[in-house]
Amino acid sequence: GVLEAAAEKFGWTGHAAAPKTGIGLPCGTEKGSFVAACVEVEVGPDAKAFRVKRIVEAFECGAQVNPANLEQQVYGCIVMGLGGALTEEIRFENGRVLNASFRDYAVPRLKDVPPIELVLLNRPDLPSVGAGETPIVPVAPAIANALFAATGRRVRSMPIRLA
Repeated sequence: GVLEAAAEKFGWTGHAAAPKTGIGLPCGTEKGSFVAACVEVEVGPDAKAFRVKRIVEAFECGAQVNPANLEQQVYGCIVMGLGGALTEEIRFENGRVLNASFRDYAVPRLKDVPPIELVLLNRPDLPSVGAGETPIVPVAPAIANALFAATGRRVRSMPIRLA
């Protein structure tokens, strides 16, 4: 259900609408909840840089106890997933951490977050299983798959880089 909901909300056609763009659509499950995300990326003219243009994520965790809180939790998970996928890394040199402060450690800022759309599937016939981590699951694979669709190159490490 989440895969179909994400694809429908995104307007999935099976391929990107423009050159140098790609779409990834993974899904996953964790602790009894289910998630899918459509991500569109655009690759720069030099094919060394890219940007995430848009994210649509569908999530189902059984009965929704507090829908407003659930929505904020899912948004937060997506942004956290963007950080791990795109910018967050600890750099070392000669056994020392080079970026040990928040000034030097790149977590996503509001300016870094692309448009995000959510589809929250309520299943009142099922017990609530929470939303703590599952919405993070598809973010990095969606970006990597979208880059593969745009460039034909597989990226298998994070943070994701083309160069």
